[in-house]
Amino acid sequence: MLNRRYLRIKAFQSLYAHWQSEGSNAARIEKDLLQGIERTGDLYLSLLLVFGELRHVAELVFEERKKKRLPTPEDLNPNRRFVDNPVVKAIATSDRLRVECEKRRISWVGNHELFAAMYRELEGNEAVKTYLAEPDQGFKRDQQFAIALFTDLIANNEALQEVFEARHIAWLEDLDLAAGLVKRTLEQYRATDTGDVLANELGMDAKEDQEFVSQLFRKTIAYADEHGKAISERSSNWESDRIALSDMILMQMALTEVRVFDQIPVKVTMNEYIEIAKAYSTPKSKNFINGVLDKLFIEMRSDGRIHKVGRGLLEG
Repeated sequence: MLNRRYLRIKAFQSLYAHWQSEGSNAARIEKDLLQGIERTGDLYLSLLLVFGELRHVAELVFEERKKKRLPTPEDLNPNRRFVDNPVVKAIATSDRLRVECEKRRISWVGNHELFAAMYRELEGNEAVKTYLAEPDQGFKRDQQFAIALFTDLIANNEALQEVFEARHIAWLEDLDLAAGLVKRTLEQYRATDTGDVLANELGMDAKEDQEFVSQLFRKTIAYADEHGKAISERSSNWESDRIALSDMILMQMALTEVRVFDQIPVKVTMNEYIEIAKAYSTPKSKNFINGVLDKLFIEMRSDGRIHKVGRGLLEG
């Protein structure tokens, strides 16, 4: 199962596009939404594969330098700290990631020069030089290096972005989300994990992900008039047309979610949309959205519109 926050963000973006464009075709936007989720999953895997490509280039460079007519001691005994970094190595050798990539036909075949250039940049980077020169400081430092390598040298590499853009015109729209998924999985990686856990972000139940995001998208539109009126009535001193579109959509999504998905706790829904508001709405949105939703959730509980079962009953 894909991370639910990611799915909510994708639905939010699609609903924003729907309501911003008068006369838009909701069915077409939903189709684009589902394709975007699949595309971002492919992008997530493609970004992870870069670690293995750079590691492979490093091994080739080590072998070539050993073959010099007059190799230096460094050529004969290269610093292997990067290639043996436990996080980098785990990603590069993960069977589960390999199988998933093969299934989706994702590879970097034919892009050797791209990664050779990236590796040269890596070798010249001062932060990398510092890491290679310092004594072993344990897993946390290795993890920190892998995260910095990804955020500074992989995710922001312009040549890599150009390749993504050439593959699909909309890839760059999803790059930030995919990069965010990679960064978070690296941050959550533990010393006892294998690289296979990095595939957990994609999950095994694509159908459940599609059903969640489609229901959220469709039902938010279906309840739009009812929820829009309720939000306006509980927004003291604010007319509905003065509420930021992003805030209105996020509140409508939250109201829809608590009604439609009976196994998601109300507290989880509240927290999720407040977090999304921090990234996608105005500085004052957090408190505004929290205040309005808190009022409406109380009313919806009392009149039976919110009915939770199973995990949805948990509020801790």
